[in-house]
Amino acid sequence: MSFRRQKRSRAALPSHGGRAMRERVRSRRIIRALFAAAIALLAISAPLAAPLAARDREPNNIYADRRARLVAELKGPVLLFGYTGRENSAPSYVFLQEPNFYYLTGHNEEGAALLLVPSGAKEKGWQGPNEILFLPPRNPEEEKWNGPRMGPTDADIQKKTGFASVEAFPNLKSRLTELAQGYHEIWTLTAHADDTGYPHAREWSAWITQAAPGIALHEAAPAIGAMRQIKSPGEIALLTKAIELSVDAQLAAMRMVRPGLYEYQVAARMVEIHAYGGCETEAYAPIVGTGLHSTILHFNELDALIRDGDVVLMDVGGQYSGYTADITRTLPANGHFTPRQREIYEIVLGAQNAVLAAMKPGMTLGRQGPNSLFKIAYDYINTHGADREGRSLGRYFIHGLGHHIGLEVHDAGDPNRPLEAGMVVTDEPGIYIPEEKVGVRIEDDVLITPTGYKLLTARLPRSVDEVEKIIAEAEVARGEKSSER
Repeated sequence: MSFRRQKRSRAALPSHGGRAMRERVRSRRIIRALFAAAIALLAISAPLAAPLAARDREPNNIYADRRARLVAELKGPVLLFGYTGRENSAPSYVFLQEPNFYYLTGHNEEGAALLLVPSGAKEKGWQGPNEILFLPPRNPEEEKWNGPRMGPTDADIQKKTGFASVEAFPNLKSRLTELAQGYHEIWTLTAHADDTGYPHAREWSAWITQAAPGIALHEAAPAIGAMRQIKSPGEIALLTKAIELSVDAQLAAMRMVRPGLYEYQVAARMVEIHAYGGCETEAYAPIVGTGLHSTILHFNELDALIRDGDVVLMDVGGQYSGYTADITRTLPANGHFTPRQREIYEIVLGAQNAVLAAMKPGMTLGRQGPNSLFKIAYDYINTHGADREGRSLGRYFIHGLGHHIGLEVHDAGDPNRPLEAGMVVTDEPGIYIPEEKVGVRIEDDVLITPTGYKLLTARLPRSVDEVEKIIAEAEVARGEKSSER
């Protein structure tokens, strides 16, 4: 999924405000429709399978270690709120937790809050524990509709959550009032001027200042974001699962694409693969663009007929246990790139390979500086090929090189921070020429290692010959072509 330039520099901040929420809500509408279609396909085409396991998560001690590191760095109290469930107006939907909250708690139910208090707080009059998870009291009537939820008085709640202290959410106000007697500042997710859509941060910031008048609010997102950029082994395992299912979906689409299908049919097939493999939702609204639509970076109307001679760009990734994949491939609709399409494709592939050859700790995704991977990709594109007017192609590489992936598809990440082992990023150069109705993007997911990188999407073909071979084999399997071709 192509990396957008931000209106202002918040690169190190995980998104927690309204703009991200607005995009997420719109994406969910598209995703719900495609998931419904995919589940219907499963119902009529697949034998019943054993129920999928519950959502995977890391062990409780991993989340506890993150909380301890955060409060030690900030040296002050931290108060974070999970999403409430009101962010989506649909009567039934897949609940997606606020990512910073999930990163620190592993808790994926609505209406929770987290309070962290630094060591030494007792000297300032604090009589409570250093960590409290606040949960809504159980509501038997709601549970008839939405299923059981954890409650603060459940017998095994400490074991389930990994918190020694779990209290009812209504207790939070009195706890905050007590805390404010000794502390005059608190770290949370604050509202920003450009936030639109559901005002999660703004609402809760206002709630804090009302509950504890005079307390100063500080932004916790940079500190959490810096931690989120380095993935734990457990996170890498969950990302790998999401990526493997997304590779399966891309392969299925390669074998399916042909003139006469609609963009939405290709997207639905990919969503079906994700759902059947255990993805709870899509990482973002699927992007499938044919012809001119291939030149639109985030095209997701999915309403066009695929025509002979088109290229089809497919930017689709699944979300598994909260972690997101992000993969793009560009295919010839009829199984063969034209000479011009092949030229553009191989320039993009050459740029991607040039980046991979240089990818290692110390390099950056940003546009500036001697270690810029973006500059490597741009320079390659700008010195290979030309448009119809004879102009270099750099002008058609209109987005950044890549971004971090994790709990969000555009995960917390600073493009100017040198890469470190444990980061997982995308490598996604592209060329988009509307006048020629040709857009090519090749996007892969990459784990940074101590000495270089590991291509997590290596199973998915990238070269022209490999892509055309898969399509040709699928045509033979459908009986459309002779195997002697």
